[in-house]
Amino acid sequence: MSSLQAIVGVSNVITGAADVAPYVTDWRERYRGKTWAVVRPGSTAEVAAVARACAEHGVPIVPQGGNTGLCGGATPHAGGDEIVLQLSRLNRVRDIDTENATMTVEAGVPLASVQRAAAEAGLLFPLSLAAEGSCAIGGNLSTNAGGTAVLRYGNARELVLGLEIVLADGRIWNGLRGLRKDNTGYDLKQLFMGSEGTLGIITAAVLKLFPRPQSSATAWVAIDDVAAAVRLLGIVRQALGDRLTGFELISADCVTLARAQFPALPDPIPGHDWYVLLQADDAAANSSLPAQIEAALGGCLSDGLARDAVIAQSESQAAELWNLREHIPEAQKREGPNIKHDISVPVSKMAAFLSQAEEALDTALPGVRYVVFGHLGDGNLHYNLSAPLGSENQVFSDQTSRANRIVYDLVAAFGGSFSAEHGVGQMKRPEMERYKAPIELELMRRLKQALDPHGILNPGKVL
Repeated sequence: MSSLQAIVGVSNVITGAADVAPYVTDWRERYRGKTWAVVRPGSTAEVAAVARACAEHGVPIVPQGGNTGLCGGATPHAGGDEIVLQLSRLNRVRDIDTENATMTVEAGVPLASVQRAAAEAGLLFPLSLAAEGSCAIGGNLSTNAGGTAVLRYGNARELVLGLEIVLADGRIWNGLRGLRKDNTGYDLKQLFMGSEGTLGIITAAVLKLFPRPQSSATAWVAIDDVAAAVRLLGIVRQALGDRLTGFELISADCVTLARAQFPALPDPIPGHDWYVLLQADDAAANSSLPAQIEAALGGCLSDGLARDAVIAQSESQAAELWNLREHIPEAQKREGPNIKHDISVPVSKMAAFLSQAEEALDTALPGVRYVVFGHLGDGNLHYNLSAPLGSENQVFSDQTSRANRIVYDLVAAFGGSFSAEHGVGQMKRPEMERYKAPIELELMRRLKQALDPHGILNPGKVL
């Protein structure tokens, strides 16, 4: 304890039960662990010194950013022998290079602050997700976060040019390069993105920036079914090309649920089974984008593919539509226990997957309610299940393993993934054994052994 206090300061080693409590419970309150200390370093050098001290004494480290993860990846286990390495004090924007269109930030900078700093420089950092006000960029990179703009800009790993990493033994790898071309062997940074702190601790990153949109158009479209949404996606992409930033699928049940918990949310086109929320952006100031979206949707309305549509007439109207989408997870959390699935399947197979999954789950769990929404444009859905009306929450929660097996087996049959953007953490470790090929797991374990031979970095997560 004294050695850690000497490194980060007495006030930055937290041990009191009440003070520690927020750091040992995940956002969904599914996991509650224990730790003998929450350590809050303020620099990369302090992270490295903490890692060296922990390596010397064999103390496991659980890296943590904003603690907004959904799979227990940043939550310590119940044994209490781990420290939580809380990185929120690494909160500096080190550099913005507008000519190179890059930004160097520390791991504890909130995602919203990264976005804001880019905007103030006249540029865009496009990663966007519901928790952006509280999640930290280091956690976003360590889980390879997705969000609403993957269709155009890609996942987190595609937005990074360089990383600074503290290794398990406390050494620092400075890979903070702002190069878009560097063909000098293995791309080491890709090992650490998506590894959830099991191979090294991300302390800083060089991020790609993009031209800031000068015009934007957001639309809410009513459709009959998911097959229609997939066809609509193809038509809009053909009309708009890579200006289509987001394409979200939302069921009517999601709208009802969100508005029940947050009555001020809008209900733009009531009375339909499914909706699409789409957004397109253009860096050109005098873009014809709004007219092109109107024309594309007009054609879809004329031929019956779309049933109705509204196009936001202002930024505030667009924000209201996105607020409806972003409040769905919190609304479901407030309603009560639910079974969540963050899955991906090829877009072309989405309608068939949903049809077969509903048929199987209706048989296994009569009365189950479906809360289905997500990023149809990149094949990622949040396929969530709520308890039948009138049923006991615990009875439904006891069916989690059964529901997971039905959903994940079907996802695998369709060539999909049981984790599209939330990571593996401790929640989905059993699925790794069931669905990953043995050679994949062998290679992952070899990497883990090579980079963390004593197993002190986030043990019991991912593998």
